[in-house]
Amino acid sequence: MSPNNASFLIISDTHGLDIHENTVQHFRLPLPKVDVLLHCGDLTQVGGHGPFRKALKMLGEIDAELKLVIAGNHDLELDGEYWRSHLNEEDGDEAEEHDQAVAIMRGPLAKEAGVTYLEQVTHTFTLKSGVSFSIYVSPYSPAINDYAFGYPSSENRFVDLKDHVDIMMTHGPPKNILDACPSGNVGCDHLLAALNRAKPLLHCFGHIHEGHGARTISWDEKADAENYLMVAKPVDIDKTERWHTVRKSEKSNETLAVNAAIQGENGEFCNAPWLVYLPL
Repeated sequence: MSPNNASFLIISDTHGLDIHENTVQHFRLPLPKVDVLLHCGDLTQVGGHGPFRKALKMLGEIDAELKLVIAGNHDLELDGEYWRSHLNEEDGDEAEEHDQAVAIMRGPLAKEAGVTYLEQVTHTFTLKSGVSFSIYVSPYSPAINDYAFGYPSSENRFVDLKDHVDIMMTHGPPKNILDACPSGNVGCDHLLAALNRAKPLLHCFGHIHEGHGARTISWDEKADAENYLMVAKPVDIDKTERWHTVRKSEKSNETLAVNAAIQGENGEFCNAPWLVYLPL
């Protein structure tokens, strides 16, 4: 029996975008109705309760049964450890702003927008159609400058992901997969190893704006967990609309990797969202 296809609209790095003012770029209304919206972090430019509310209102205008959202390194208050260690009382920072920000992302405005804010762990969801999927999420990415949810390259933030999941959604990319920028390939080796262990149908992320794109990762099924081999190749994409459409194949040894950064490398909101159909 063939699996059911579920539709996913994938975006990242919207950085406070006003969807009504963004009238000439790809990411604007109307957007396609989908089963699931995935936002891979960086809702804001530097956090702020007002920008979080603005982001939720924007997400509320997208027609999706389920809307799953994680934070990114620019969403400062959502990282409690970062926020407490970077308080600037002269600028009016207060410790409770972290709890207040999380409350916004899980409060009445989020519910009205249909948004479910997720922190690092594996979750399972079931759509009205009866299709279920597991998704591992993480807002963390290797530290660049001094932003939230950062960690040193020597630290493995992904040891908790040991088994297969259908989807991985992280803010940062794995090493050597859509992670190239002027500083080189800045993705995470530990995340790549976790990706190999989980071998999801889809891994979506953002963070590195220059990496916007999609690749199919083919895994060598004969290789063990430590000495794995992979091949990244281009994806067949339908670019006839204002979004890129990809239909994931049913091959179990392939992962569709998508860098969904909406903001481009020049700071403009010039990149298109991704409409992905997954065989679940």
